[in-house]
Amino acid sequence: MRGLLRSVWNEPRPPDVPRRMWWDWALTGVLAALAVLEGLLRPDLPWRAVSVAVTVALVPTLLWRRTKPLLMVLIMVAVTSLAPLLMNGASLNSYTMVYVLMLLYSLYRWGSGREIVAGLVVMLGVVATSIVSGRTVGGDVFGAFTVVFAAFALGTAFRYRAGARLRELDQVKLLEREQLARDLHDTVAHHVSAMAIRAQAGLAASATKPEAATDALRVIEAEASRTLAEMRAMVRVLRRNERAELAPGKHIADLKELAGQGRDGPEVAVEISGDLGDVPPPVGAAIYRIAQESITNARRHARHATRIDVSVAADDTSVRLRVSDDGDSSAGRPITSPGYGLIGMMERAGLLGGTCEAGPNPGRGWTVTAVLPRTGMVT
Repeated sequence: MRGLLRSVWNEPRPPDVPRRMWWDWALTGVLAALAVLEGLLRPDLPWRAVSVAVTVALVPTLLWRRTKPLLMVLIMVAVTSLAPLLMNGASLNSYTMVYVLMLLYSLYRWGSGREIVAGLVVMLGVVATSIVSGRTVGGDVFGAFTVVFAAFALGTAFRYRAGARLRELDQVKLLEREQLARDLHDTVAHHVSAMAIRAQAGLAASATKPEAATDALRVIEAEASRTLAEMRAMVRVLRRNERAELAPGKHIADLKELAGQGRDGPEVAVEISGDLGDVPPPVGAAIYRIAQESITNARRHARHATRIDVSVAADDTSVRLRVSDDGDSSAGRPITSPGYGLIGMMERAGLLGGTCEAGPNPGRGWTVTAVLPRTGMVT
C-alpha cells in the first residue's frame, strides 16, 4: 500500500500535453453565451446578475485546464466558495456551471501525482464542509461524492489508456529498430563472408596467377567500404543479441514474389522501374517490408477490393514506393489514429531518412506512399 501511494505521489505529468486549439476558444465562447441565455430565460435562477457574472468569469479557466489543471481547480473552488457571500448565503445554481466537471477531469487526466492528490483533498474538503454546514443534505451528499469520483475515474481511465498506447507505440518502434538492425547485421555478415571467400581464392591462385591476388584485393576493398558504411549505420539503431542468417534479406526484386492472385484476397500487380542495381540493402529491405505490410493491410481491411497495385520507381536521389487498392475507403481504415503496422512502416522509413504516409484516395481505395533516400542514411 505504501508503495502504491508513493507511486501515485511521484507520478509525473503526461508527456505532450495538447496545446490550446481553436475549439478551446469556441467552447469558452459557447459556454459564456449559454450562461447569459440561462440568466435571461430561467426565471428561478437566484441572484441572476451575480450567478451569470460568476459563471461567465470562471469559463476562461477551461483554457488552462490542461497546462495548469490544479490552479484552475483551486480558482474554481475559491470563487464558488466566496460567491455565497455576495448572494446572501445562497448557492450558485447555474446549470451552465456543469462545465466545472471538465476541470476536475482535466486535473486527473493531465495533472501530476502531487497535483491530483492535492486537488482530490481540496474537493473532498469542499464536499465535507458543505455537508457540515448543512448546504448539502440527503441525496445531494451521495450526488456530490459521485460527481467527484466519476470525474476522477474518467480522467484516470483516459490517462491510463493513453499511457498504455504510448508504451505500445514505443514497443512497435523499438521492434522496428531491432528488425532494421538485424537486416543491417545480415548485410554486413554477407559482405564479410564474401571478403573472406575472395581472400581465400586470391591466396590459392597467387602462386600461379599473381594478377588474381590483385583482383581479389580490389573486390575486398570494395566490399570493405560497403561493410564499413553498413556498420556505421548499424550502430545507430538498437538490436537484441539474436543469431542472424549469413545471407542478405529480402530486396526490391523479391517484390515480384508478392504478385498474383491471393487465395482469399485481391490480385496484386507489381511494377518496378528505374535503376535499382546499387540500392543499398537496408533501403531494398525497407521497401520490401513496407510493401508487404501494405499488401497485408489491404487484404485485411480493404472491403470489396479486387486489385492492389504496387509500384517502385527509382531516380538518382530516392526510391519511391506506392501501394494502392480499390477497396472501400471508409471501412475499418485507421484515418485519425494509425495502426501499429502503419506506425512500424513510418518508423522504418524515418530511420532511413525517408517518409511513409497513408490515406484514402479521392474516390475509392487506400494508398501507402514511401519515399526513401537512395543512400539509405540511418538517422
